[in-house]
Amino acid sequence: MPSRLIASYRIRSDAKAIDERARTIAIEQSVEMPVSAVREASILSDIVGQVSSIADRGDGWFDVDIALATSTIGDDAGQLLNMLFGNTSLHEDVILHDVALPDELLARFGGPRHGLQGLRRRARAENRALTCSALKPQGLSADALAELAFALAQGGLDFVKDDHGLADQSYSPFETRVRACAGAVRKAAAITGAPTRYIPSLSGHFGQIERQLGVARDEGIDTVMIAPAIAGVSTLQGLVAAHPDFAFITHPTMSGAARVSPVLFARLFRLFGADGAIFPNHGGRFGYSSQTCGQIASRLREPWGDLQAGVPVPAGGMNVRRVPEMLRFYGKDAMLLIGGALLSAPRENLAAETASFVRAVAEHDYGEKDV
Repeated sequence: MPSRLIASYRIRSDAKAIDERARTIAIEQSVEMPVSAVREASILSDIVGQVSSIADRGDGWFDVDIALATSTIGDDAGQLLNMLFGNTSLHEDVILHDVALPDELLARFGGPRHGLQGLRRRARAENRALTCSALKPQGLSADALAELAFALAQGGLDFVKDDHGLADQSYSPFETRVRACAGAVRKAAAITGAPTRYIPSLSGHFGQIERQLGVARDEGIDTVMIAPAIAGVSTLQGLVAAHPDFAFITHPTMSGAARVSPVLFARLFRLFGADGAIFPNHGGRFGYSSQTCGQIASRLREPWGDLQAGVPVPAGGMNVRRVPEMLRFYGKDAMLLIGGALLSAPRENLAAETASFVRAVAEHDYGEKDV
């Protein structure tokens, strides 16, 4: 019996047409040609997609599960996305909702190399949530960003990361910025005694990212950020394999632009090697519901074959006042990311405001959480 994965779709259709729609997607996502033109018996039995189930969700939506051959995937993250949703993503009434993968396919990708426990060890934070902030806005010089990094690190954060929009711009070239910010964070950590780490944002093509990782390694950096929907999921996969000493945090930019469940995107980023995944927290400046956020956190941390748990990193319009609520919701196995709300403080108060955030996380009573 050939190994198959199960791709789950949500399809808008009328009841009379849903059987044919499901069969069409099964063919499109496997052989992409009329089945009558396939001559080889082995392809008909082992490769052609098979409709496993159809369920009516009401209001014209149906859940459809389709079994696809894992032999079509190889061990490439991009090819997995292609086989799950490549051509079918061109249909406006189909959403890729979830996927169930056999253990042998999970093992090919391997998941996080460090994960939740690895990031905890780096921060020396075994019994609380992790803390993080972001360097912004766009347009600041490397020296100005380093000043912010120093103030944030003085507040005792676990991680200080680049904003995802910081790349290799003329006003803040990557190498200049990384060396300045890494030095500033080291200086602050020497004062506070906290093992604060700076997380640079990787960008560009694979060769540029490799060079950026070389700069990061020279500065003693061991945690970086990447946007897989921009750089490519195969790039993330390749970097994780080539640089096992680095932890990779994923940024969700562009992952809400396609008809793929944000829960599944976070889950796949974990599969491809992300140690932590940033996502918009409910009640912030994005539209994710508490249900979606809870599902993302659960999918990043739940048992999944032999994969390590990843770290949920809720962000997007958060402030220190919401820390108790967020910790009740996510518990201690998370990293809270507060950026603009901290940076809104007067510069002379930034370290103190950051320290208030750190204290709120450290002193929280980590009892029962909501998710």
